[in-house]
Amino acid sequence: MADSTSALAFLGDNAVMAALKDVYGSLSDRRAALGLSNPGTVENVAREVQKDVLLTNFMFTGLRADLTKVFGASPLFRVSHAFTIGSQGQVPPYAFSTMFGTPKVFMQGNISSDGNIAAVGNYRWNDALVTKTNAQIMGGGSQGLLQIDNDYTGHDFTASIKAYNPSFLEGGLTGIFIGSYLQSLTPSLALGLEAMWQRSGLNARPETALSYCARYKGDDWVASAQLQAQGAINASYWRKLSDKVEAGVDMSIQMTPNGPPGMMTGMTREGTTSVGAKYEFRASTFRAQIDSAGKLSCLLEKRVAMPISLTFAGEIDQVKQQAKIGLAVSFEMASEELMEQQESGDMPNVVSPPF
Repeated sequence: MADSTSALAFLGDNAVMAALKDVYGSLSDRRAALGLSNPGTVENVAREVQKDVLLTNFMFTGLRADLTKVFGASPLFRVSHAFTIGSQGQVPPYAFSTMFGTPKVFMQGNISSDGNIAAVGNYRWNDALVTKTNAQIMGGGSQGLLQIDNDYTGHDFTASIKAYNPSFLEGGLTGIFIGSYLQSLTPSLALGLEAMWQRSGLNARPETALSYCARYKGDDWVASAQLQAQGAINASYWRKLSDKVEAGVDMSIQMTPNGPPGMMTGMTREGTTSVGAKYEFRASTFRAQIDSAGKLSCLLEKRVAMPISLTFAGEIDQVKQQAKIGLAVSFEMASEELMEQQESGDMPNVVSPPF
């Protein structure tokens, strides 16, 4: 009940507000009775396939060596050195990075031999709200990047607001702003949407776009679909075949109009389909993928000993008659104090930082 002595008491102590509170309370009780769970974010609506099974985030070429020293687990603190040679991508020969994490704070910095600097800083305000920042300064005078994310995780929904290079320096708002919302409707079905607003400069007109997504989770499978504003459709299907085997299919179709702008002379459809599988062994992980463009890829991660792991990556493009190969060696060493805690089993219960 609002304080009647306050001049603003009428804002919370009136019939309309009481009715709204009753409706909200009734809806909250019904949602709680359904036993809904958090569906994740719109960005990760197909995470099981795109970010775990398929090789998009794991493929590399050339020779790579990663040296990591872990100084503590609570708080988390580590430093890393990465050496690369013969890579076909824009990967610097050397990079140095540091990482620090507590249950509330996560910070990571990276500097490479080509002058690129990247910094990540995340803060968990409470159990539901996390703010993530990502800043990059490119070498050679290229434009930098500033990204600010705010994710609110509810019991049965997730709301996110993202900003890329926001600025008022030109006398008005410029940058890219994205808002998304994903809501569980049943224990299995979740629906969401994503809205984007962008303006490169005050002399350019703002552009808007709206996308929709759906996610359905079964006992041992997940299906998702996304409809983007420019006519792109993405659908994925993931299934857990056994305790150690997962498989997934990801399909993307892009429909673009033919002819000059303003004259609809037909639609061109371009798409790719990728099929992948992931096998978990006792001390290794094997991923394989094939797509409709004629590319066959595989990746094997093998832990040779406790501090040493090897990674082999290979790709064959049947259409272009090209082959790529990569080999990585990783050394992860811990401090003497941390090793003693691991051997004695006296490791503290650590809450994950807001990655």
